[in-house]
Formats: sequence, C-alpha cells, structure tokens
Amino acid sequence: MDKILIANRGEIALRIINTCKRLGIKTVAVHSEADEHMPFVKAADEAYVIGPGPVQQSYLKADDIIGIALETGAKAIHPGYGLLSENAVFARKVQDAGLKFIGPDSQTIELMGDKIASRLKMRDAGVPVVPGTDEGVSSIEEAIIAAKQIGYPIMLKASAGGGGIGMVRCENEQALSQHFQSIKSRAKAYFGDDVVFLEKFVENARHIEVQVFGDSKGNIVHLFERNCSVQRRNQKVIEESPSPGLSDDVRNRLHEAAVAAAKAVEYENAGTVEFILSKTDEFYFLEMNTRLQVEHPVTEEVTGYDLVEWQIEVAKGNELPVKAQQLIDTSGHAVEYRIYAEHPTTFMPSPGKIAKMESLHDESVRIDAGYEEGGTITPFYDPMIAKVIIHGETRSEVIEKSKTFFKSYTIEGVKTNIPLFQQFIDSNEFLDGNYNTNVLAEWLKTNKEEVTK
Repeated sequence: MDKILIANRGEIALRIINTCKRLGIKTVAVHSEADEHMPFVKAADEAYVIGPGPVQQSYLKADDIIGIALETGAKAIHPGYGLLSENAVFARKVQDAGLKFIGPDSQTIELMGDKIASRLKMRDAGVPVVPGTDEGVSSIEEAIIAAKQIGYPIMLKASAGGGGIGMVRCENEQALSQHFQSIKSRAKAYFGDDVVFLEKFVENARHIEVQVFGDSKGNIVHLFERNCSVQRRNQKVIEESPSPGLSDDVRNRLHEAAVAAAKAVEYENAGTVEFILSKTDEFYFLEMNTRLQVEHPVTEEVTGYDLVEWQIEVAKGNELPVKAQQLIDTSGHAVEYRIYAEHPTTFMPSPGKIAKMESLHDESVRIDAGYEEGGTITPFYDPMIAKVIIHGETRSEVIEKSKTFFKSYTIEGVKTNIPLFQQFIDSNEFLDGNYNTNVLAEWLKTNKEEVTK
C-alpha cells in the first residue's frame, strides 16, 4: 500500500497525510474549489479538484473520487470522518473497484449505521440498550402510543443518522407532535432515509465512548474510554481520557461491553462504541461509529499509539500492532478542545478570513489545525478551525496547562469559542469532573455575560 487517496478535507486530511509521510506512503488529496489553498492540499503529494464548494458537488461525489484513485494508482482510500466515511454504498464501491477501504467492511457499516438494527444486534450480544422502539414509527399516532409506553422525556431519532441534526428531545406529547414530521423530513434530506424511532431520554447522563480496534484475524481490543459529555446542541466540544468520576468496576464493565459489541459484528479496523451512563451508573449502548472519531487524538496521547497507523496496518491485512489487551495501557491524562469559528454563546457560525492565529505552548500541547493564518473559513463546511489536545500526568495538571495555553491562543478575523473555554474550564462544574451532557447549557444560563464581555 504505497499510495493512499484521502476522501476528506481539513484537519483530518492533514492528520492522515502526516502519518502517511512518516510511513513513506504517497498521498493523493481531493478538494473543492473553495479549498484550493488549504494546508492539506499543499501537504499532499498530489491534489485534484473535484468540484465547487458545496459538499454535494465535491466531497460527496463518490464515483469521481474513486475514479481519481484509480487514475493516480492509489491502492486504498481513507475516508476520515464525516462526509463519506460511514457510507456503506461508497465503501462497497471502493471495494468493487479493487481498492482497499481503510475502515470496516460495507456490511458492518450498513448494520451499525442503522440504529434500529444495531440496537437489536447489541441486545442479542448482551450489551445493554436504552429502552425504546425496536422498529421505526411511521405515524405520529404510532409514536404517541409508543412514547406513552416508554415514558417521557423521549428522544426522537433518525435511524440512519446521528449528531444533533438527526435527533430531538421531546418532553411531552405536544413536543412529539410538533417535531415528528420535521425530524422525518430532516432525516430524509440529510441521510436519505426518513425512518425514525424513539428512545427513553436518560436524565443527567454522561456520554462515554470506548475506542475499539479489530483485525481480519479475529483480534479485538479496546484502547480505553473517552468522556464526551461537554456538548453544545448534542455535539461534543470537549473530550477527555481517562473519564473522570468513574469507578474501576464501571470503567471495566464499559470496556468489556464495547469489546463484546465489536465481537458481535466481527469488527475490523477502528471503531467507537458510544454509551450513555445514568446518574446511578447504569450504562446503555447508544451507537457504534464505524470510523475514526474527531476526538481520537485524546486516545493517542494517553496510549502513545498512532491510530491512523493502526488503521493502515489492519487495512493491509496485518494483525493489530498490539493484539494482547493486557499490553495496552494508558499514561497520564489528556483533554481535547474543539476550536470553532462561531459565536461563543449562540454557536452561530462565523465564516471569514483568519487574520491572525498564534499561540505559545510546549510539547505537551498538540494542535491539529485544518486552517492557517490567512486562510478563509467558508460557509460550506463545519466551522472547526482546529483541535487542541493537552496532555499531562494528572487531570488537574492538564487543566492548569489549558488555562495557560488559552491565555496565549489568539485567533482574529472570525469569532471563536476560545472565550467560552477560557471561562468554562475554570468552573466548579468542569473542575469536579462529575459533569453530564447538560453541563454546558446549564452553566451558560448564568455565565453568558462573562464569556462575551
């Protein structure tokens, strides 16, 4: 595997290119017209334009991307995260073209991408699932009957997609009636499938995910967990590992459940099993992401392993670089902050030119940036500028380093959420480590003015 095409953009494309360079693998970038001057385009050995800015006209053009891979002699395609990374049709087309898809096979992507089917599969494997409907609900009348049986509040979810786009919390029948058709329509528009289902909303839950890896020889391991409970609009903004506030018993049972989930589908390559953990420490399977996660650097920092390198090794047909679970350990603590071009309290995107971008930091701070000074944040894509990952011996040390770093981190020309992090990481709610997915929304109710002044 001497040449890989990267079917993605921004920081994840650059991240993959950097590992490929270290391994002596040539890289091919594909990019939109809007991304012509992006760092990942400059860093790749070859780069080809695939269309205008909108993703439907560029990064989602599966056949064109595969065609470029074949023309350039690439042997594999790495999909990164988002875009086509969990598209089973794309993975199948890549395989049918005689190329290697750096990820799980298309059948696994299809199964785990269907949230209803994956719920049933996990339950059969003995992994706890959130109480909910085992089939899609096709009408509001059917949904109302099911919601009464489950009990409010409930989450109305698209079966074929995730994130804040495909779900909404409903406190009562009126809210369910209000949102039912809009979520179905949104699911059809974003995921190509309007099937929706209901799940019990677990109050004051933590969002914990476990990194898993499998190979074609049947080896499956976990690389510990990440706490992803600091969220805005159901989307993560701070992740950390190890997860604070977990007993050894709960932590071990989470790891065991994640491995059981991966074994149930004979999983290959990188995957993440996501759980919600109740305030009484009961946990439930949420979903399995069949790709590399945005927050994978947190795991890399505490384990010392390059997960992209692991992905490539497994895609070659090799065994996991470390296949014995007892040989995988963690060192210290790491926290990742997602830096967005957005208003720090309303979260409205702030496209524009980055007039200035600088910071002071030592080797304990890792910055995975998709943009550079002088670059332009366009309205076509997710407005994440960079990920800042800080590692230290203890959580308290990492937080102190974070405070110091954010005093020096300057991005001008666009609004960012840096002021939010500067205030929030010094709050009691974050410092005690026992926070849930409501923590940021609740904290902002009384601290908006501090963030924006």
